[in-house]
Amino acid sequence: MEVWPSGTCVCFSALLCCLPPGLHASWWHMGKLGSHVMCDNIPGLVNRQRQLCRQQPAVMRAIGAGVPDWLAECKRQFERQRWNCSATPRLLLRGDREAAFVYAISSAGMVYALTRACSQGVLDTCSCDPTKTGTSRDAKGSFSWGGCSDDVDYAIRFTQAFVDAKEQKERDSRAIMNLHNNRVGRKAVKRFMNLECKCHGVSGSCTVRTCWLAATEFRQMGDYLHKKYNSAIQVVMNQYGTRFTRAHKSLKKPTKNDLVYLEDSPDYCIRDYDSGSLGTGGRVCNRTSRGPDSCEVMCCGRGYDTSRLSRTSKCECRFHWCCAVRCEDCEEEVDVHTCKFQEDVARL
Repeated sequence: MEVWPSGTCVCFSALLCCLPPGLHASWWHMGKLGSHVMCDNIPGLVNRQRQLCRQQPAVMRAIGAGVPDWLAECKRQFERQRWNCSATPRLLLRGDREAAFVYAISSAGMVYALTRACSQGVLDTCSCDPTKTGTSRDAKGSFSWGGCSDDVDYAIRFTQAFVDAKEQKERDSRAIMNLHNNRVGRKAVKRFMNLECKCHGVSGSCTVRTCWLAATEFRQMGDYLHKKYNSAIQVVMNQYGTRFTRAHKSLKKPTKNDLVYLEDSPDYCIRDYDSGSLGTGGRVCNRTSRGPDSCEVMCCGRGYDTSRLSRTSKCECRFHWCCAVRCEDCEEEVDVHTCKFQEDVARL
């Protein structure tokens, strides 16, 4: 596994921006370290980030606890593509669409983790949304605000203050790209807030409704950002280096809701440290698929190896009154196809 170059830090989420010297590269490990990493020992933080880290240790813990959720979602979104949400230092230094997605989903994950932590009462700095009081209306009529609405605005404010601090100091083309994609990620959480209600009245007549706003499952935000990844727009900076515009006239003009990137992605076919690619050697592929997970596409034309494995699964399931389903354990032989490594092809 690669390690971070000395002094390198790519800051795109609280306590995810970089690792203490000597630790293995992957910024994903920060989810395990969480609040155990002291603010003063994280290299690369600007003064504002270090200040917020020291002032809000409980917030840092909440963010660390939420890292596995957005990391798992990122991997789920790309599990059947050449790039499977793996990250190397070089990838995070690039300005391609994969980096754009990582910044967006990590910002969204940070907002989501803080939003839930506020509603669960584990933070002293926030609780329920204080603005959701009195009455309001929706398509079904009037309702009273009650319960505990998620305070997504607090989570967005803190995330913006922390994550954007480094980019605002740099203000180069990559920083402007990161600021844009960070904002897309933060807004994704607010976009998927749901109005949940409880009815009150005689025999469930629902003459009175009490409602609150709650964040939906993070999977919806992952699906949304993956679509934004697929339609991401390549941009270039203007002559003054203050803003960007579309790289080609054939592209649509980027909006505040689009992911943007500066440079083309590698094909991720072979391991290449300079481009941040880990390659697809050893990845499982689908021989019958015609999509990105097919052996032809996933293996980049290098071919694949097939091995036969035994797999245990539930079978012969029957419903028993009342109320249980009982199944047998059945073993079956399955073929597993894995992409050849480049060095294996070279030896042929």
